Amino acid sequence: MSIEQFKQFVKKHPKLIEEVRQGKKTWKELYNDWYVFGEDDDMWDEYRFTAEKDEQGALVQKLASYLKHLDVNELQTYITNVQQAIASIQEVVRQMQHTKKDPFSFRKD
Repeated sequence: MSIEQFKQFVKKHPKLIEEVRQGKKTWKELYNDWYVFGEDDDMWDEYRFTAEKDEQGALVQKLASYLKHLDVNELQTYITNVQQAIASIQEVVRQMQHTKKDPFSFRKD
């Protein structure tokens, strides 16, 4: 296990940085625990949960921001266009099924 891997681990668990800054842990302690127990150990759950929760919160904020800027009329136009395209494709398929010949078969003359 390398220091680069530990740095990646810390990036995934930003609450570890807070622990060091608040003087609750040292980088050496965290690195030793990470080296001995690995990153999948249960001891990291409290830090893992926070990272996942922050990511989910950011995702919800992005989604809310997107929905605020969404033009409902424009969305309705897109949905109508997609429905018309699907109906056209279905009609072509229906016509092809009713013909006895395969429209894409080529015969030698």
